[in-house]
Amino acid sequence: MTRTRTFGGPGISPGYLLWRATLRWQRRVTMALKPLGLTYVQYVLLEGLWRFDAQGRCPSQRELADQAATDVMMTSQVVRVLADKGLLRRAVDPRDARKRVLTITPEGRELAERAMEVVAGADDDYFGGVGDRRALLALLGRLAFPGERGRARDGGGPAAR
Repeated sequence: MTRTRTFGGPGISPGYLLWRATLRWQRRVTMALKPLGLTYVQYVLLEGLWRFDAQGRCPSQRELADQAATDVMMTSQVVRVLADKGLLRRAVDPRDARKRVLTITPEGRELAERAMEVVAGADDDYFGGVGDRRALLALLGRLAFPGERGRARDGGGPAAR
């Protein structure tokens, strides 16, 4: 089957434009987090752990990976880095020795809160001229989580202001 191209080149392909926008946003958020010593994936996992903590929960690494929609092995590696930085503690789950239970440290909680403000500011700077932010979030949520209504709003990733 031959597809008919409906776009006139890479400059107006939706995939190309999304890729370019993502690259620009990644540069912006990377520079914003650099003074805090965090990468974006470290931020996503630390912020996710902060949210679990706010609910009085200590998740397993798998629960944190599921909440953040990240790969379990990559999550394990990043969690190790965050633990080495003193931002969280890993302990064996008393109910299942195969699991690691995560607890955010006071330093991790403080850094997560600072990082949330920094990322919110970077998002505001980058997306501020877009117009209807709710419409943008709805569209991006449909693209990022097809078939999962409301995930972008209900804890499926870093919080939006």
